Amino acid sequence: MEGRPIFRHGLAALEDDVQAMAAAAERQFEAAARSLHAEDANLYHRVIAGDDEVDDHYLRIEREIIELYALQSPVLATDLRLLTAIGHINGHLERVGDMAVNIAKIGESTQHLPRAEPVMQRLDEMSRLALAMLEAAMSALAHRDVDLARSLTAMDEPIDALNRGMLTEVLDAARDRDLLAWCVDMHLVSRQMERIGDHAVDIGEQVAYLVTGEFQQFTDASHPEVEHPELVAGGPQDGRSADQSSGASTPTS
Repeated sequence: MEGRPIFRHGLAALEDDVQAMAAAAERQFEAAARSLHAEDANLYHRVIAGDDEVDDHYLRIEREIIELYALQSPVLATDLRLLTAIGHINGHLERVGDMAVNIAKIGESTQHLPRAEPVMQRLDEMSRLALAMLEAAMSALAHRDVDLARSLTAMDEPIDALNRGMLTEVLDAARDRDLLAWCVDMHLVSRQMERIGDHAVDIGEQVAYLVTGEFQQFTDASHPEVEHPELVAGGPQDGRSADQSSGASTPTS
């Protein structure tokens, strides 16, 4: 298969493009988070205009994937998984770009409102953690690092906790009627940042699928044993299977 230089070049170019797209989405998100501080009136508009770059990457990657399928007829399972994974990752990164725009628009609409410092500190921490997750997810892709990809679930837990605690912070701050409108909007921002962390986890899932050939959700609200096997009765430590631990019987012939 090394005798297919055009195909190999196409795959390499595709990976370069998705990494460039990730860098653009990360810049967008970082700028959007900064815009919440209302220190640069032009920052909102730069984020909104910058979404065109992310969208251009998205459309180009979609075309490249289709062309590689149609013109190069990949046959190796690893190549097929790479194209599939990058297609999914492309979609997640495009959504990150959209969420950055949403945050910037909220920042612009609230720039003249009074703000509560405890809420801003929480959002700053969430944006820092979410950005680190995106960087880790794309590093896992570049290095085919399954362990790093799986670590994203642990990295996501502090963001989830901050998002859950945001409602309390918002309600406390909103006792001041002048802060009420701003607080409601910052709760929306918190949710957007929490979702960006989820997108990073989803990218990690695609990396694990690419490397192992098996797709598994790292988190599943309807099946907590996927993320926390210790929650299963008896747990995996006693050597029993999940079916045995849950009391399921094994059919006999």
